[in-house]
Amino acid sequence: MGETKHLSLLTDLGLSTNSAEIYLASLSLGPSSILFLARETGIKRTTIYSIVDDLIRKGLMRIEVRGFKKFFAAENPERLEHMLELRQKQIGKFLPELQALYNLKKGESIIKYYDGPEAVKSVYEEILREIQPHEEYLSVGNPTQWFPLDARYLENFMERRAELSRGLNFTIRLLLKESEKAFDLKKYEKNYNEKIKILPKDVSFSSNLIILQRKIVIHQLTAPIKAIVVENESTAQLQRELFNIIWRSIGE
Repeated sequence: MGETKHLSLLTDLGLSTNSAEIYLASLSLGPSSILFLARETGIKRTTIYSIVDDLIRKGLMRIEVRGFKKFFAAENPERLEHMLELRQKQIGKFLPELQALYNLKKGESIIKYYDGPEAVKSVYEEILREIQPHEEYLSVGNPTQWFPLDARYLENFMERRAELSRGLNFTIRLLLKESEKAFDLKKYEKNYNEKIKILPKDVSFSSNLIILQRKIVIHQLTAPIKAIVVENESTAQLQRELFNIIWRSIGE
């Protein structure tokens, strides 16, 4: 069991299964010939030569010469920590390039689907991570249906959103379907750094719409709970304009 765990650890660090087996065998055997390593591991000698060369390049094995014979020995396992640090540095070096590939090019569109309450929560968490200073968080919502889904999470989200908006100086404006809960939220809007307007009685919908700088989120509040995220700057701009038209049409 222990050997399997060690093998898994080494492969997680980037070694092939054969390389990991050779290194573990070398650790326990001490300085050994290629023939002896082949016998102990069951790996062909011709394969072991190239594996050992690779482990030497990685700093995990060394050559010892005794008389006219060559032996191969494992280096101190502390070298594995150095390998991990090196990989972390390499990831850090290329992370900006990878992030650039992940980020959308202007005008490019992506639609993402999230099924289930936990997946939908991840969308809200992503919003808090991505929103930038001086941007806007606009939403058309139905709190009567939203709160019963997970009131504790929503209240916590609102508190964190308020704190973040004060720090980043972004605006939160909400258009809420008329209800007792909506008027209750309106009374405490300053506590959450929000501006709220109440939609007319005859408005009917069962989804929340969130409009951000470069994307919109449509959160379905009835079963099955799901969210659709549309990442497209022009679509977000259109929804923002429509939101503002409705906002200006409603009195304080």
